[in-house]
Amino acid sequence: MALFVLVGRDGPDSGARRLRHRDAHLRNLQPLADAGRVVYAGPLLDDTGEPCGSVIVFEADSLQRARHFAASDPYVVEGVFAQWDVFGSRRVFPDADR
Repeated sequence: MALFVLVGRDGPDSGARRLRHRDAHLRNLQPLADAGRVVYAGPLLDDTGEPCGSVIVFEADSLQRARHFAASDPYVVEGVFAQWDVFGSRRVFPDADR
């Protein structure tokens, strides 16, 4: 299983949208979490500590499937994120064998 990172940056006035779609966003993540495939998920915070985006590190079979998962996320579908992308990654630190 490969490792991927979804980085989403909120658009203007995303605060209300983020609150409105948070439950659906978390429900969308739950099957991956139940399968042990979510490594990390949390908000990006601006200088005042307010959410300005999100980062999700997760495992998927391929970049295509990772992008499909991201494109179906309610924060993407409902316009919370003004921009988003999915990147492949690999763990180098701390050592995965520890």
